[in-house]
Amino acid sequence: MNALARPYPSAAMAAARPGMRWSRDDLIARAVLFAIMAMLFTFLIAPLFTILVNAVQDKNGSFVGLAHFITYFQTPSLLRAAWNSIWVAAVVVMISVPMAFVCAYALTRTCLPVWFKGTFKLVALIPLLAPSLLAAISFVQWFGNQGALKSLLMGASIYGAPGIILAEVYNTFPHALMILVTALSLADGRLYEAATALRAPPWRQFMTITLPSCKYGLISAATVVFTYVVSDFGAPKVIGGNFNVLSVDVFKQVVGQHNFSMGAVVGMLLLIPSILSFAIDYTVRRKLKAQLTARSVPHVPKPRPLADSLLAGACIVVCTLLLATIGMAVYTSFITLWPYDLSLTLKHYQFALIESDMAAAYTNSLIVAISTAVGGSLIVFIGAYLIEKTRNLVMMKRAMHLMAVLSMAVPGLVLGLGYVMFFNHPANPLNGLYQTTTILVMSMIVHYYTSSHLTAVTALKQIDNEFEAVSASLKVPAFKTFLRVTVPVCLPAILDIGRYFFVVSMASLSAAIFLYSPDTILASVAIMHLDDAGDIGPAAALASLIVVTSILVCIAYSLLTRVLLARTQAWRNLRRS
Repeated sequence: MNALARPYPSAAMAAARPGMRWSRDDLIARAVLFAIMAMLFTFLIAPLFTILVNAVQDKNGSFVGLAHFITYFQTPSLLRAAWNSIWVAAVVVMISVPMAFVCAYALTRTCLPVWFKGTFKLVALIPLLAPSLLAAISFVQWFGNQGALKSLLMGASIYGAPGIILAEVYNTFPHALMILVTALSLADGRLYEAATALRAPPWRQFMTITLPSCKYGLISAATVVFTYVVSDFGAPKVIGGNFNVLSVDVFKQVVGQHNFSMGAVVGMLLLIPSILSFAIDYTVRRKLKAQLTARSVPHVPKPRPLADSLLAGACIVVCTLLLATIGMAVYTSFITLWPYDLSLTLKHYQFALIESDMAAAYTNSLIVAISTAVGGSLIVFIGAYLIEKTRNLVMMKRAMHLMAVLSMAVPGLVLGLGYVMFFNHPANPLNGLYQTTTILVMSMIVHYYTSSHLTAVTALKQIDNEFEAVSASLKVPAFKTFLRVTVPVCLPAILDIGRYFFVVSMASLSAAIFLYSPDTILASVAIMHLDDAGDIGPAAALASLIVVTSILVCIAYSLLTRVLLARTQAWRNLRRS
């Protein structure tokens, strides 16, 4: 037999034999994986457990069982907040998901020009770059007591449920769109060819082929939107008025009344819809079967002038509404005083960045976002690498993966509340981290860990495990294989993770609302305080600045990746040639 055809006696396999000692690489892998698990336990599991403990204790630390829960459910105003959160989230789902489905269908199943689709995608993703408060501020300017289009409401008020629903539809639309574009992109052209041969009309093909094939995508989009609305704090705080919801209830109980026990109860209730949505999504994904097989034929849409025109019109309407929302916020940041003095000025930017006591907020947000992007990318990718590419760590890898995925089910507001109760405790040796930049960075990493982890795992699964086996048999240190093979191959995914962490950290509010100090206040928190003080112009200016910063970072990311990928991914071009 040819020597090259023989299996390599990898060091990893040798280490698995009884009586054999662990190699240096095995020890390092275990130590690093244990450190990442300890980080997730400290910044995710322990705070959640602290919330549970506080929910069953009184102010003196005595065990009271379910007394606080009974009190909550016997208080009509508090119980109404839970019901308000549920039905508002359901209404947003019924608006946002169908609207996103129509637009996703237009992007994937029509013959519209490429430039049209690209422009719409660019506009549709802008809400991802903005704090959730921006939409609320914009709708106040459009439909508030002195709004430009107040007359369209015919005497009704935008404050309360209508404003929250509008703002959350704007905030959740891109999330639903991305999921549904992916779901509709996977289609077997043979099914449509067979349906056409059988003379099935287009509407019947849509009902019997298109909808069933993307039902899991629709369920996933609905669960993501529902969870986002229930846990969002920014929009209800700005435009909710006296309409109480769970997320604002947590803030009132903890910050307003210093009632940590009742705040813990609300936090536990806020976890329920998120965990249920996560469980539904997880169940759906497990049942998901491959839409494309080796014999599948890509579906190529055929020109349908009437249908394409109607779908293009729908996209234009949605695009106009999205631009009008962010456009009003940007316009508000440049005018002197709405609606009395509409002359252009830069004084709101000057006040927000220089003159106010929150002038350091934007700089703090940049520091936190950059630190989160760099630190989060390293932690997430190394953790995913150890899960996918190391052997003999079955129990540790299962525990690590469970914690990595669990963070998706924890709303940012609940995570921040857990940090207050856990890290602010005098007996906690980590008490010094509270209200520091470090804890803000860690909260961002943990809060958005799951999406980044799944991205890294997906990229690593594309690399054959034989690379590590061959390296071990040749006695090449694992870190050299990691740096010379794994990192260059997965560089696109690593850069995507870094960009994602930066963008979401710049706009995040829920996790940070309980954790900042006057020296570490973030721009998203400053926007909320400016709005509370009636400084709408400076608040809009700071929100617009966050959007512009994220756009510039995305452009710089695009240019930088071209240079880096040209150097590290040259093997892809050689393979194609």
